[in-house]
Amino acid sequence: MNHILIIDDDVELAGLFAEYLQQEGFSVTTAHDGLTGLGLALTGHFALAVLDIMLPDIKGTQILARIRQQSSLPVLMFTAKGDDVDRIIGLEAGADDYVPKPCTPRELVARIRAILRRSEAAGTLAANAGPINAGPLTIWSDRRKAFWFERELELTSTEFELLLALACQLGSVVSKNELSAKALGRPLARFDRSIDVHMSSIRQKLGQQADGRSYIQTVRGKGYQLVRE
Repeated sequence: MNHILIIDDDVELAGLFAEYLQQEGFSVTTAHDGLTGLGLALTGHFALAVLDIMLPDIKGTQILARIRQQSSLPVLMFTAKGDDVDRIIGLEAGADDYVPKPCTPRELVARIRAILRRSEAAGTLAANAGPINAGPLTIWSDRRKAFWFERELELTSTEFELLLALACQLGSVVSKNELSAKALGRPLARFDRSIDVHMSSIRQKLGQQADGRSYIQTVRGKGYQLVRE
């Protein structure tokens, strides 16, 4: 499925991006207000939504929160160029990645393809693939499901990929560069805090060990590791 939803009140810009995406082989639907976009996003007809963080009727982060209550639809956020606050807010709300405005259509397509490649790769795994067990964590990569102490985790697609990468190297440090390549499909950019924000969200969902420490440890200057119990 290659149907993309663009939710942006800038009619001209959304039209430009839609035209470029169509030339790249995507089907595109545009919505120019938040509530219409939200309704479309929840239909299950789209592979991915591109969502502007600033909309006239409802904030993009509010739309994203409502999508996340009902759907695991991948979401790429438009954020203000150079505004780290917008980027962090979008990621914390459950966005899979962000792209700053203004951006080129080529960059937008590259980000979309990176997210879709992860979903497509997961879908090609063998149906009888066994689970990955990492302590109290069990991950079924073919089903895109993760269980923590037998409780299913509600994860975005990016969070799932990050946790999977850590679980596959349980007890070892995984660099931010490797995590960015696997979870975001792109090299880690300088000053990019996306991985850190996603990791913070995962930590909250896992909770703390009995001694108060996180199950995911930061190794300064190197990366992250999922600790063995």
